Amino acid sequence: MNENNRRERYFPIGIQTFEKIRELNAIYIDKTEYIYNLVQNGQVYFLSRPRRFGKSLLISTMEAYFQGKKELFEGFAISKLEKEWIQYPVFRFDLSGAKYRDVGFLTEHLDLMLEEYENIYGRKPNENNPSSRMNGLIRRAWEKTGRPVVILIDEYDAPLLDTLVDNDTFKTLRNMLRDFYSPLKSCDAHLKFVFLTGITKFSQLSIFSELNNLNVISMDDKYAGICGITKEELLTELKPEIQNMADYQHITFDETVAQLKHWYDGYHFTKNCPDIYNPFSLLLALSKKEVGNYWFSTGTPTHLTEMVSQYILKPEELEGFPASEMMFNVPTETAETPIPVLYQSGYVTIKEYDDGDYILGFPNEEVRVGFLRLLMPYYAKTKVNDNEVFLLNLTRALKKRDVEKAMQLLQAFLASVPYDAEKQDENHYKTMFYLIFKLATAFQVRTEERTASGRIDALLETKDTVYLFEFKLKGTAQAAMDQINSKGYMTPYQAGNKKVIKVGAAFDDDHRTLKDWVVE
Repeated sequence: MNENNRRERYFPIGIQTFEKIRELNAIYIDKTEYIYNLVQNGQVYFLSRPRRFGKSLLISTMEAYFQGKKELFEGFAISKLEKEWIQYPVFRFDLSGAKYRDVGFLTEHLDLMLEEYENIYGRKPNENNPSSRMNGLIRRAWEKTGRPVVILIDEYDAPLLDTLVDNDTFKTLRNMLRDFYSPLKSCDAHLKFVFLTGITKFSQLSIFSELNNLNVISMDDKYAGICGITKEELLTELKPEIQNMADYQHITFDETVAQLKHWYDGYHFTKNCPDIYNPFSLLLALSKKEVGNYWFSTGTPTHLTEMVSQYILKPEELEGFPASEMMFNVPTETAETPIPVLYQSGYVTIKEYDDGDYILGFPNEEVRVGFLRLLMPYYAKTKVNDNEVFLLNLTRALKKRDVEKAMQLLQAFLASVPYDAEKQDENHYKTMFYLIFKLATAFQVRTEERTASGRIDALLETKDTVYLFEFKLKGTAQAAMDQINSKGYMTPYQAGNKKVIKVGAAFDDDHRTLKDWVVE
């Protein structure tokens, strides 16, 4: 069926309010059973997930549930589970609504949020700071309604992430937030439910010193799918949208699923987590009927950019590396490596788990490409626009099988890297070629590709061509070509219908670029 003849549902792109989604009859992946289970099994929770992963919508859904808006949940799992639908006083605080450059920004934002509820429940003259104001609000709401209060805090860590590299401001804001959150423990008798979300994990001593009853569910298998879209949800609840995209691209349903999986799947947040797709990017791709780098294009967090400039990262290692839980599931402010920030921000995820041992790596192509684009200027010491022009021209040359032009472009680009950018050893060249080839997204690219007789430095595959590259830092281009031939690197690809092109290249250590190359 042509997609023009199939009724398309409303995509809630950019909408994070549950009630509005229901009013628009927009697509909503039912997460309400998770909410019911949380309420039945505890009172004070914290969940960390990467940005644009549905945390705000989850908070909004909880808000509507605790406000007793039964009619909004018709047809969802919770409508069969909940029998009472009691209306509770709900305080919702969203700390992502500002950019925090200093104390004044946080003070103003807390004041605005508290004032909204003080207009309903009042404020006493001696309540002069966020902590006493929160305390007073909780107690008056309980007295006025006769029911315990629900506290929902979205992106609790936003002020801390904005100031993570400014130690003095960070400490000041951390103390302010610790005071603001302290009533969540002291007013325990007047609280029904407390739920906080964020991206990163900060130590209890630094931010939740009073809230020692916090149940962190970020790595609980039971709640693994509470945010994001699981493979099962994709194939059942979004089946019409997948078919629309397949029809539009003139490919099969299964080919479309494979395309979406390659770009947006791969997240795992617990030991036994199902495959989880980035919901923001997935829905955008289904809406536009084409894949794209949607998540990264919404902006790179400041703390991540700063981190990249402070650490020397080997991007090829991020394809998959062993890690213990103590290496990535630790407080951000005490971390000695970038791994906790990369994991908690969603740039690496759990790829495998086996009896206490984890393998972390890029979740999917979207994150891989976006993150490598972020790293490229730090390795090449070149401008982003220069990198983009070079990559476009390189891709165009390889598509046309103009290998001579492609190698000239590589030679010129490497020669443009400043002399003192990095130590120009073999590892640096490998990293540079890894970045260049991985960012040539028109191809299937594999570096250090294993074969029965060794490893190919780089393999690029288009619809009709396979390129095999071997590079020599010390040696000749012919020696590189001889290695390709003697090791039989091309053998697995000769039986197919694609043209195989072999390239042996050598570096000029004095001029810091390619010296010569041989093509067969």
